[in-house]
Amino acid sequence: WRRKLLLLRKHLLPRKPPLLRRKPLPSRKLLLPKLLLMNRPKADAPALSPVGERAITLAAIAGAHGIAGEVRLKLLGEGFASLKAHRSFNGGALVAEGLRDDGKGGAIARLAGVADRNAAEALRGTLLTVPRAALPPLAEGEYYHADLLGLAAVSDTGAPLGIVVAVENYGAGDVIEIERPDQKRFMVPMRAEAVPSWTDETLVVSAAFADE
Repeated sequence: WRRKLLLLRKHLLPRKPPLLRRKPLPSRKLLLPKLLLMNRPKADAPALSPVGERAITLAAIAGAHGIAGEVRLKLLGEGFASLKAHRSFNGGALVAEGLRDDGKGGAIARLAGVADRNAAEALRGTLLTVPRAALPPLAEGEYYHADLLGLAAVSDTGAPLGIVVAVENYGAGDVIEIERPDQKRFMVPMRAEAVPSWTDETLVVSAAFADE
């Protein structure tokens, strides 16, 4: 009878639910904001301002700052000094009512018509440009990076080398990147022994620096 009782109790008592096998949670990745990648002007299609003149990019909007509509700027020119000389950008589409250095290599701007954080955030990634003519005149031997982009590169022996597609600076001075007709690229330091001269149409490279 004890055996029958045990069987009866086993039958009547609620069964324990089976153990749940939880799938391991996927590892969480730290999502960092993507770096703003600036589109370099193509050699055969330089960036133009809304008025049709070559546009010079001075900064990019990196996001909202606070809740009152201010924006954070990533500086792409010669620092805050080159930016604060301008108030109208993108052919007048954006007007800065206030600009200040953020002390971290960037800037904070208040733009006309941008009244809250949502409106400021909607401008993330927007480039701030000015016409080439709005920049200060250059002294002998000086240049703006935008003036070099798209120039035809030739060696000092007259051989065509390609097109200037980028100007970089890794801390030791400007470096010119040239793309050959076969789309291979090489770099040349922007120094007198490597680049003896340039004009509005051509950049001359010493043959000793023209890598094969």
